Amino acid sequence: MTSAAEPRRQRELASLYATVKSLTALGELDDVLQSIVHHAHDLIGTDFTYLSLVGADGRLSARASEGTISAEFLAATIPATVGLGGKVLASKSPHWVRDYATSTRIRHDPDFDRLVVTEELVALLGVPLVIRGEAVGALFAADRSQRSFQAEEIALLNAFADHAAVALDNARLYEESRTALRELRVAYRKIERAQAIHEALTGVVLDGGTPGDVAQHLADQLGGAVTLLDRTDSPQGTDLAEAVAEARRTGRCATTSGDGGTDHSVAAVQAGDSYLGALVWSRPSATGDDTDLRTLERATHILGLLILKERAVAEAGERLSGELLTELMVGSPGIGPAQRARARARAIDVDRLDLVLVADSPAVAPADLVRHLHDIARERAGLAGEHLGRATLILPAADEEATAAEVHKRLRRALGGPVVVVGERAGDHDWARAFTLAGRCGAVLRALGHPDGGTTTRRYALYAMVFDPERAGELDRFLAGSIGGLLEYDRKRGTDLVGTLSAYYVHRANVAATARALHLHVNTLLKRLDRAGTVLGDGWRQENDLELQLGLRLHQLRSRTP
Repeated sequence: MTSAAEPRRQRELASLYATVKSLTALGELDDVLQSIVHHAHDLIGTDFTYLSLVGADGRLSARASEGTISAEFLAATIPATVGLGGKVLASKSPHWVRDYATSTRIRHDPDFDRLVVTEELVALLGVPLVIRGEAVGALFAADRSQRSFQAEEIALLNAFADHAAVALDNARLYEESRTALRELRVAYRKIERAQAIHEALTGVVLDGGTPGDVAQHLADQLGGAVTLLDRTDSPQGTDLAEAVAEARRTGRCATTSGDGGTDHSVAAVQAGDSYLGALVWSRPSATGDDTDLRTLERATHILGLLILKERAVAEAGERLSGELLTELMVGSPGIGPAQRARARARAIDVDRLDLVLVADSPAVAPADLVRHLHDIARERAGLAGEHLGRATLILPAADEEATAAEVHKRLRRALGGPVVVVGERAGDHDWARAFTLAGRCGAVLRALGHPDGGTTTRRYALYAMVFDPERAGELDRFLAGSIGGLLEYDRKRGTDLVGTLSAYYVHRANVAATARALHLHVNTLLKRLDRAGTVLGDGWRQENDLELQLGLRLHQLRSRTP
């Protein structure tokens, strides 16, 4: 008997040794599992052997087998609380059945019972795989005929399972370590890439790059397209607008999905409480990761500094431009040597600055208008600034009408509201006179009911006596001859016959309409008209009253013109 047991004992020891080698080899998890099953099959000598593990979903599934005939058997999963495996896992001890199909000692699972028939499984022995006190799976030895399992077989397979559990644990740790190492390497590469992008962006700034250069470099590195929105830009689409608002509110990237499988990530460019714009990164959906988004956020810090620097330079230039414009206005006609030198330093030929434009809007302050005029001045080698409370621009222009219309068009588009732009050509460097004419003509336009448009004083030469200070004497003489008596009467008696007659002619000599407009009774209005007749003469309504109407209109315009 001793001689018969010796070869078997040697085979068992060899299998255990092979298991230890699997343990120390630290191979791939699937390789270790298959090696465990192969050696167990060889050791026990049953028809087939398989190993099942408990998954994250709490179900038991076969991970490796030796001697099975059905592919479906290996693909099956069952709850970890049923079958022989359920008993093994719950008790953490070996269990076996002589005939699985007819056994009443186990809870049967209908799906697995069908596979038992397919695989012709009859007798089954299961031992637990225990790692640090937790049953993580079971090792099974099965025969296709009824049989009983002896204590020696059970003890051998159980001992084998203990070795297998150690090998399994080490393989899992090895796989987790490799996974962690891969993730660490990926993270390190991402960090290196982000660092390289950041250094490159800093280099772009140090080399004198613009915000547009930064955005283009980001697009080259991240892929897709990067758009820089100005602080005044309105994003297209509700989703993108909401993403911009969220990025401004949180200070972090906000991502939204657009049409055609495109994602848009937005990072706000801010300096303190000041919103300077936003970066929009557009790329195919499901591309980009958190590291890329952090890179986008860090790029906004560089952009913020760059935009603030450009703004400071621009504001300094605008201030110098405004100061030089004021000096030319105050010193005109003529140019001093200092002004000529300062203009030359700004690449401006003052001898060609022959058109003065004055802009005015009822809804926008002159300082805000001036900011837009500075953009035009830089493009056209001119000067812009605020002079005597008015937004003013001096440009070289061959066609003053076309230039006035173009400046109006740009301001109208930028402001989104009405604006009046009036130009006057300056002769012999007399910018001050051109400024006065353009500014007073603009007031006349508003008084005439024209709050929006771009034109020149030549278009309104008919009203030149009103807005040209040098023709004030002519206007005084004309008004004295046409409505002088009415003005004197009103001045001495505190009446308003001039206003009454102005309303009378505005309403085309309709007494009822005039009375309603002045909130007077008709009889009261008639008495005022009679009083005017006493001053003007009884036949004032029958004679040619064109001079009277023109006098009333010019007086009204002059009173509204500063």
